[in-house]
Amino acid sequence: MTVPPPPGPLTPYGLTCELLDEPLGLDEPVPRLSWKLRSSRRGDAQSAYRLTVAPSGTDLRDGRLLWDTGRVSGADTLLIPYDGPPLQSSTRYHWRVTVWDVRGEQTAHADSWFETGLLHRDEWKASWIARDRDAAPPQDPPAVEDRTERTRHLASCPHLRRAFTVDKPLVRARAYVSARGLYELRINGRRVGDAELAPGWTEYRHRVLYQTYDVGDLLRKGGNAIGAVLADGWWSGFVGFDSRRQALHYGDAPQLIVQLLLDFADGSRRWVLSDGDWRERSGPIRHADLLMGEYVDGRRELPGWDEPGYDDHDWTPVAIAGADTSVLRAAPDRPVRVLEELPARTVERRADGRFIVDLGQNMVGRVRLTVRGAPAGRRIRLRHAEILDDGELYVDNLRTAEATDVYVTAGRGVEVFEPRFTFHGFRYVEVTGHPGDLAPEDVTGRVLHSDTPWTGEFACSDETVMRLQSNIRWGQRGNFVSVPTDCPQRDERLGWLADAQVFLPTACRNADVAAFFARWMRDVVDAQHPDGAFPDVVPEVCMTREGAPAWGDGGVIIPWHLYREYGDRRVLERGFPAMKAWVDHVHRDNPDLLWRHRVGNHYGDWLQVGAETPRDLLATAYFARSAELVARAAEVLGAEEDAARYRALRTAVGDAFADAFVDADEGRVAGETQTGYLLALAFGLLPERAVPAAVDRLAADVEARGHHLTTGFVGVALLCPVLAAHGRADLAYALLHQDTYPSWAYSIRHGATTIWERWDGWTEEHGIKPPAMNSFNHYSLGSVGEWLYGGVAGIGQAPGSVAYRELRLAPTIGGRLTWACARQETARGTVECGWALEAGELRLRVVVPPGVDATLTVPTELPDGVSESGVPLPAVDGVDVLERSDRSLTVRLGSGHYDFRAPATGPSSSPSQVLAQDLPTP
Repeated sequence: MTVPPPPGPLTPYGLTCELLDEPLGLDEPVPRLSWKLRSSRRGDAQSAYRLTVAPSGTDLRDGRLLWDTGRVSGADTLLIPYDGPPLQSSTRYHWRVTVWDVRGEQTAHADSWFETGLLHRDEWKASWIARDRDAAPPQDPPAVEDRTERTRHLASCPHLRRAFTVDKPLVRARAYVSARGLYELRINGRRVGDAELAPGWTEYRHRVLYQTYDVGDLLRKGGNAIGAVLADGWWSGFVGFDSRRQALHYGDAPQLIVQLLLDFADGSRRWVLSDGDWRERSGPIRHADLLMGEYVDGRRELPGWDEPGYDDHDWTPVAIAGADTSVLRAAPDRPVRVLEELPARTVERRADGRFIVDLGQNMVGRVRLTVRGAPAGRRIRLRHAEILDDGELYVDNLRTAEATDVYVTAGRGVEVFEPRFTFHGFRYVEVTGHPGDLAPEDVTGRVLHSDTPWTGEFACSDETVMRLQSNIRWGQRGNFVSVPTDCPQRDERLGWLADAQVFLPTACRNADVAAFFARWMRDVVDAQHPDGAFPDVVPEVCMTREGAPAWGDGGVIIPWHLYREYGDRRVLERGFPAMKAWVDHVHRDNPDLLWRHRVGNHYGDWLQVGAETPRDLLATAYFARSAELVARAAEVLGAEEDAARYRALRTAVGDAFADAFVDADEGRVAGETQTGYLLALAFGLLPERAVPAAVDRLAADVEARGHHLTTGFVGVALLCPVLAAHGRADLAYALLHQDTYPSWAYSIRHGATTIWERWDGWTEEHGIKPPAMNSFNHYSLGSVGEWLYGGVAGIGQAPGSVAYRELRLAPTIGGRLTWACARQETARGTVECGWALEAGELRLRVVVPPGVDATLTVPTELPDGVSESGVPLPAVDGVDVLERSDRSLTVRLGSGHYDFRAPATGPSSSPSQVLAQDLPTP
């Protein structure tokens, strides 16, 4: 792990406003401020804080403050709501937090800022503009002859522009921009911002996001030009697995809305709006679709079209598509961005002139291709696939998604082609039509995903487990593209609620997904049916029935987990009526408390293998779980009557579950599947006397199957945690290390670089699974990642803890591992826990952030031999011994860095694996 920092005082860092660092363009009237803490002194904590807020240009020290809390006693650091005078639109505010340490001494301060967007609906004066389809586009050629049946009706991407003049000194300029569809904004020949696939996918009928950009550096005195390129995107392109275009769901052509705000040095203000003064024409992008791909004709470039002085006399006036701006909301999370580049690993030339490029990693995004020396009109085609079959691209599993990009060369010597309004899930690229040789350096994978900063790292001594962690993270990258999707390659890419809820605990370990999921949860609430049913997917397309058990329950489980992980009470407040309505919907149609009616498409334990968990058992278990979480949410929100009501319902459903599905005397759960036992144990649905026997039956099933799992999407996340929690960590590790089918390591042994959708996506016996549903990049079965952090490395929360206020550190030593460690940047600060076995000694390294309490369980059969930093316990300040047993020692810790050593038995690391001074860094 990391070396302890040099001596230093209590210091705030990681300042955020509304879960974002330095957000530009908030429309939240009461934003919340947060910070984290670090200190090199053991036992340090914040005893008080002071927040000050002032408009830009005001010194935070000079007393002319908009809001000043004064010195506030307490340890609060999370999501403190602004409580000053109303904020003004389009205004930057600077804020400062000052902290006092555990001794009451003022130690440090930190500064940040946030900027408001358009806080009031009537501030939108612009109109939606679009191509005027009644006017024939000038110089528009016939349809491209080699389009497919699915793409020949796709329209070219319109370029829109207008000129304007800046006639006096500017002090600030902001662009507020959105589209129904996708947009790329340009000013004076330069791209604005780095957001990709903007404005993103939401429940468009309720909410369309807008982005705010600082464009002051792009403007000049005199003539200026603003332009945009539009594409269909999710608004009017192919979405999901419908065979028709998405026009039946949203719209039939993209639209743009822009408000450019100019603030001048003399105090005046001017708006440049999207209106009838804009003009439009087609450009080089002949079509662009998220599923089908992008077709670009380099011969049709429009040099200088986005610069002042361009002659647009032959362009067509735009059409005014409406002025309804009631759906516009400021984007509350970070956008999709290009966040990594992958160089080509190999390029193999085929006899017919094609090239097969291997990027070495199943990724999501697009290719940047450099073409050298091609004559004008050369057609180059890029096809994408996740795997090869007999050396050729395997594309059957893409179903109707063509995932094909085409570039027609302009004949300019060196040309660079990179699509802008599509993305694909792929590892391999077939390049056809490229002139001459194709060098590896001419092909680069550009990795796209929502910008959710990485906050967690896990490492261990086993290379296969490390590959598993890598595959989990790549699956998270590839499926967090505007919404949490189910797969990034085929004609689906939908926001399935069950997939999201089972993977969310792992996602939160790896990255800061607070803003990403809080935004998506607004769409989940908006998509709820009038009778209280959540749908299976959000945004709601293709699947319009009520949500299935475990799927619709995501509308309850996700906001609760976000609250526990990040302390986000607001996500609970906004979701609570919908959470109640969902449970009431289930209860209303199942008065006998066994969930057998109104079960939607009822997927059961989706893609389980070698077992069939009774569906009514699974459904009723989730009915109980959702009722319990609604009761807990009600307690947090102070809704005592609701809390009592749903606690009683949870008890009644639990009793009905036990009566219908449990033989308490023998500890048998109906169906006798791994998932059935896991749900009953994890959700507390067994009579206490039945628990030991149920654990034994679960363990016996795992052993009888040769340490193989049978769980599908619903059960897999519970498998290792439940076994370890009930004393069978040996079996959890046996499953983790298993590399024969079915297991996590089986796909790794056969070259997987992401998590597969199904255990049998490919097998030695049957080859590739039939293509109807076979994604090789899907995160659900990677939900074991949470146990790597929480079980193997041992970073967890106490049952009543919120946002890691009370840590429970309990590393699990076992399996083939000789060391493991994890670091997690929590909402309160950095937590680390790592262990290593060296020459009969267990070494534990722990970091606890200021103001956080922790208990640490040291697994050792000789608790009297435990020391910390060379000092035997209990003679260590800040370490209190709580409990000794013949298998462990439990201590209470305050904040700080700790180095424990204890006698241990088991395999040991070699000196090259574990340094004498430190544990390996994850």
